[in-house]
Amino acid sequence: MIFDLYHTLIHGADDERDRVVAEMAVMVNVAPDALVAAYHDTWRDRMVRWTVEETIEILSRRLGADPTCEQVARAAEHRRELGRRTLGTVPAATLDVLDSLRADGRPLALISNATSDTAEAWPQSPLAERFDVVVFSCDVGVAKPDPSIYLAATDRLGADPADCVYVGDGADGELAGATAVGLTTLRITELNDTDPGWRGPTLAAIGDLPALLRHRYASLQAANEAAGTRR
Repeated sequence: MIFDLYHTLIHGADDERDRVVAEMAVMVNVAPDALVAAYHDTWRDRMVRWTVEETIEILSRRLGADPTCEQVARAAEHRRELGRRTLGTVPAATLDVLDSLRADGRPLALISNATSDTAEAWPQSPLAERFDVVVFSCDVGVAKPDPSIYLAATDRLGADPADCVYVGDGADGELAGATAVGLTTLRITELNDTDPGWRGPTLAAIGDLPALLRHRYASLQAANEAAGTRR
């Protein structure tokens, strides 16, 4: 089993992220709206290239500021605190499902398009101990839907993609990317209706997943094949 993180296992906290970035802007003497916009515009660089400090320094300078090391450090810690807070808030029902899947003997992997603050906070999250393999875009230098990020997870699991199920909300074209490398792909809408155009199988709540996998794995594969044909 391979899971996405944000909007699949936990809320993405998108509004809070914008608020935190706006507060960081005050710390480094740039306009809050400008820094929020710059963060949105550079999402891929932040996911695969820049550390928290590099992001703050690069974007601040692009916006005409020259923050001190102390200002950068303060803003970076503010961002890291958000990462810790977000990863610490996991619904109990989600943890129960993950525990159930592991009890059924299913190795679990996670693939996330994530900035370095998420990767740093991960070990303290209650999710960490439940996953056998974790692949963050900031660590491997590629992001979904690049095929190599999915194959990094299956390789580390020691599994053939055809034997794996991928579960995600659909952000960043992740569902099509997972299907393209041969994963059985399942969209989940519980936390966010991200990819309403997805024509493959869809799950309303993560609590339904264990039973579905026990009884409908073959039908899931068939539905994915049919969706791929229609695309």
